[in-house]
Amino acid sequence: MGQPLVVFSAAERDEHATPSWHPENRARLDAALAGVGEAGLLDATEWREPPEASIDELALAHDPLYVDAVRRFCEAGGGDLDPDTIATAGSWATARRSAGAVLAAIDALEAGECDLAFSAGRPPGHHAVRDRAMGFCLFNNAAVGAARLAGRGERVVVLDWDVHHGNGTQDIFYDDPRVLYVSTHESPLYPGTGQLKETGGEAAPGTNLNLPFPAGTAGDVYRRAFDEVVTPVVERFAPDWLIVSAGYDGHRDDPLAGIGLTAADYADLAVRAARLAPAGRTLVVLEGGYSPRALTRSVGATLAALVGVEYRPEPASGGEVGLPTVTAARQLWELT
Repeated sequence: MGQPLVVFSAAERDEHATPSWHPENRARLDAALAGVGEAGLLDATEWREPPEASIDELALAHDPLYVDAVRRFCEAGGGDLDPDTIATAGSWATARRSAGAVLAAIDALEAGECDLAFSAGRPPGHHAVRDRAMGFCLFNNAAVGAARLAGRGERVVVLDWDVHHGNGTQDIFYDDPRVLYVSTHESPLYPGTGQLKETGGEAAPGTNLNLPFPAGTAGDVYRRAFDEVVTPVVERFAPDWLIVSAGYDGHRDDPLAGIGLTAADYADLAVRAARLAPAGRTLVVLEGGYSPRALTRSVGATLAALVGVEYRPEPASGGEVGLPTVTAARQLWELT
């Protein structure tokens, strides 16, 4: 066994040149990576530069025509793909490395080279659908990894705690019984999807769990949701792998949303998540998070919790806002 933690990041080769005013900019990746040191994990960490995912690998989760359209768009100099999503000349290679980081993380875990892998790339991915970029995302990095594993016959849970619903991941796997998608998110909020009643398509009923929380929901309700809803649903599914789509814009300091989590809450969620898959079969994929300080603390707390290190730079949060969502989910999923 190698180091407890391997971090896959091509930060030094980041060419996704969004403007500094754009919420999804290079500073947030630097802030996320700083969390490893802040949590005291440097001696337990190996750093690796990921390869670029191939076009065929991206096509595991995306329409090949869309993949080629992104390539041509970037090669032509880039521009605005939608009002929120920017691509530049260097975005093609950078986005491929972000997807490649997830695939490399899977390989490292399968080879027994680490206990935990962190895929720290940009742009994020969970809003990208099969044939379209949106919400800062070009390719759905977590979905590419999940699709590869599912194609090998593995059962995969994608646990998405980004504050925004991962409409892309849900869309890609909604009719795939091999992948269970779980999302905790603020509602109403961009992109306006992720209703409780969306529980999977005709070919895959019971493989899509949404927990849409109102603004103001804090850690106590999230912990209760994990204990009373997420854990029993995931255990019923019996996964071989867990991919955490780890967005940190649910932190109370994030400027783009209104959920009230802290770094200690993310540590608590990570401890619960670690119990959901076999040892050595969990990888963390960076999604959103737009407060640099909150990103640093929350990433550090998550990774520390997953490798058994105590790091809680701020206290856990509490309150009862959002409890009706937990109750409704228990009833819908027949967990009462």
